[in-house]
Amino acid sequence: MTIENPRRRRSGRHRRQTSKGVTNVAFPVLTRNIPVYDLLPMEAVELIDQESCRILEEIGIEFRDDESAEMWRVAGADVSGHRIKIDRSLLMTLLAKVPSNITLNARNPERNLILGGRNTAFLPGAGMPYIRDFEGVRRYSRKEDLYTIHRLTHAAPQLQSLSSTQCEPMDVQVAHRHLYVTYSCLRWSDKPFMSPLAVNSARAKDVMDMVGIVFGKDFIENNSVLTAVVNCNSPLVWDATMLDQLKVYAKCNQPAMLSPFALGGASTSASTIGAVAQVNAEALAGIAFTQLVRAGSPQIYGQFMLAVDLQSGAPMGGTPEAAHMMLLTGQMARRYNLPFRTSGFHVGSKLPDAQAGYESNMLMHAAILCGAHYIFHSAGWLENGLCFSYEKFMLDCDQVGAWYKYAQGVDLNDLAGAMEAIREVGPGGHFLGTGHTLANFETAFYRPALMDFKSFEQWTSEGAKDAATRAREMALDVLNHYEEPALDQSRHQELLEFIKRREREIPRSFE
Repeated sequence: MTIENPRRRRSGRHRRQTSKGVTNVAFPVLTRNIPVYDLLPMEAVELIDQESCRILEEIGIEFRDDESAEMWRVAGADVSGHRIKIDRSLLMTLLAKVPSNITLNARNPERNLILGGRNTAFLPGAGMPYIRDFEGVRRYSRKEDLYTIHRLTHAAPQLQSLSSTQCEPMDVQVAHRHLYVTYSCLRWSDKPFMSPLAVNSARAKDVMDMVGIVFGKDFIENNSVLTAVVNCNSPLVWDATMLDQLKVYAKCNQPAMLSPFALGGASTSASTIGAVAQVNAEALAGIAFTQLVRAGSPQIYGQFMLAVDLQSGAPMGGTPEAAHMMLLTGQMARRYNLPFRTSGFHVGSKLPDAQAGYESNMLMHAAILCGAHYIFHSAGWLENGLCFSYEKFMLDCDQVGAWYKYAQGVDLNDLAGAMEAIREVGPGGHFLGTGHTLANFETAFYRPALMDFKSFEQWTSEGAKDAATRAREMALDVLNHYEEPALDQSRHQELLEFIKRREREIPRSFE
């Protein structure tokens, strides 16, 4: 086994440089200073809550795992095979055990995240088997691509966390893939990160063993160091693979994003309000189950909901209904006082074009206003999650910075200084040289790094570059100035030895 170093570490002089046009100052977790938006009145929220509870009490939900079903039986649920009926009292008793805030520890403590309250963190997309490379070729992604994307994410100041499988390393056996994804997250960045996607219990244990090497086994017993995506199979099924990994992470006190993967009109009814009632029931049942595994373990109420084109069956990204679903599930998460995950720039467009921009804006606006604490798929996503794009990644990060500024709200403390500047200038003057302008010119207004506001003549003389070209050049520039965060060499070596051993132990044909 060989672990390549995709790019030599830069000298101290290079490490001190700031990439052209890009700030190297990391954005801390966003503290939202604008109100959340309640799409429906509280009476409607209570109605959705009641209907969700009726789904769990009268129809039930399947936990397709014998051990999980037995845990529900012992807890007092009505169990018939794998069909579980959960009464409201039991459900709410279990949900009350979930902390309303989560501290997510990073390899670099300065990057620790607190999720909950008015805090929001942004992280990029994951699970994409294809990549549009720097030559514009759409192809299967490889391990080398994964390493490059993780380095780029580490360098993105607007993103407070990596995801994990930001592209699928298709040149690595599926049975071994989680080892390389976890290694890449731990080596190329010191930000918090997610577990690899779609792992079973054995792979989840491997992930925990690897983070134990870096953070210390004693530390991770009671401290959260990663998140995991655990999807319900809508309608109303938690399958054995998802439950396997969920039990491992809950037992280890690591938060999962319990996110039903729902397609409105296909895996839910063709109704926005009906889809939310169903997904709410699915998410709550999964979260409640984690408290049977380990009471008080931190968890995240999640949702991933898209409408389906009922003529073709294709999922549609940035639609009004997807935005409505975000806003409604945000209201439900607040109803239960649970940390909340949604998604941002997940789009169906095949290129970083106008459609991608329209879809992205529709969804991120809703993600900000719904009060989400953890906004997944915030950069790089095309084709409904099939393809990673460097251009889209950089454009998305630029826009995340703009949404960050938007959500910080308006600072009223500056009013006195602004009024003094008006008195200084008077009628017919200009403000460019005032003391107030000189003191605030760097921070007064957000300056997008990738939007071009120059004259047509200047833009033409500089190559007439479109946004995608500028984004691609900026990505290469950022990578050229990437600074690898130091990882203790003995722990690094232990990680490599662990990967070698597990590759020998896990059959290559085992999926």
